Amino acid sequence: MRALLVVNPAATTTSARTRDVLIHALASEMKLEAVSTEHRGHARDLARRAAESGDVDLVVALGGDGTVNEVVNGLLHHGPDPDGLPHLAVVPGGSTNVFARALGLPNDPVEATGAILDALAEKRDRTVGLGLASGTPDTEDESVPARWFTFCAGLGFDAGVIGRVEQQRERGRRSTHALYIRQAIRQFLGEPRRRAGSISLERPGHDPVEGLALSIVCNTSPWTYLGNRPVYASPTASFDTALDVLGLDRLSTPTVARYATHLLTSTPERGPHGKHAVAFPDLTDFALHSKAPLPFQMDGDHLGVRTSVTFTGVRRALRVIV
Repeated sequence: MRALLVVNPAATTTSARTRDVLIHALASEMKLEAVSTEHRGHARDLARRAAESGDVDLVVALGGDGTVNEVVNGLLHHGPDPDGLPHLAVVPGGSTNVFARALGLPNDPVEATGAILDALAEKRDRTVGLGLASGTPDTEDESVPARWFTFCAGLGFDAGVIGRVEQQRERGRRSTHALYIRQAIRQFLGEPRRRAGSISLERPGHDPVEGLALSIVCNTSPWTYLGNRPVYASPTASFDTALDVLGLDRLSTPTVARYATHLLTSTPERGPHGKHAVAFPDLTDFALHSKAPLPFQMDGDHLGVRTSVTFTGVRRALRVIV
């Protein structure tokens, strides 16, 4: 088996020594080429070349969710082909690692590597569905190339929080859960559309859902983690279905307190609920529009502001070693 290991040397939870151990373990079982990323987009380019070469069987991403997202977009540059593309394996190395953990992999990179080697020996894999998002042609902002995401996307509040966190990280702050909580509070206090949301959800064959103040698109459950605690924004979301949407039509202080509590106490059976929450499961095609430009994120990566984004849920997009 020929494999490419894409290594993010800035991964927050893996040291250089740990990376060397992981590379040695993988190289003992396959013909391995290991390449460290040098700039934003490098992991995508490496995975694309591996897919186009036709002689790579497996691409392993060692890093956080951002690295995984780039690798997935490189593999699927020409579209999904589960039987023709290299398999994907993920060794978690970031601060949260939602995709890897949602697949059932250990959060420790050494244990995850062992699980991947066991899966390869037993020829275990899984075909997962993914989300695809892009700006619509009639928007006033610049057109957005289609981009795949593995576990979530968001237009509005949550993307604003992620944007604030990224600004803090550029200033040298560590990515911690406390940092996210502080920035969420600041985003809420500065939110100009707490009571009258500007987001509308459009689905073929249905009337638009107007006035949403928050919109979260989930491809799997849980939506994220707080330490070891899973958070379920949309418990029905799954790699085996299309996309789920959670929306809130108000961000007043009582409403945010209520739904924050729902998230913190959410379970695989019950997520946020109540008169200000709307949930739409298993959507294949839909769009989110905003009267004003809003922050947009995919897989925890802030992508600027958008006024309109179209989404497609693609079942059976990629084969993953689990």
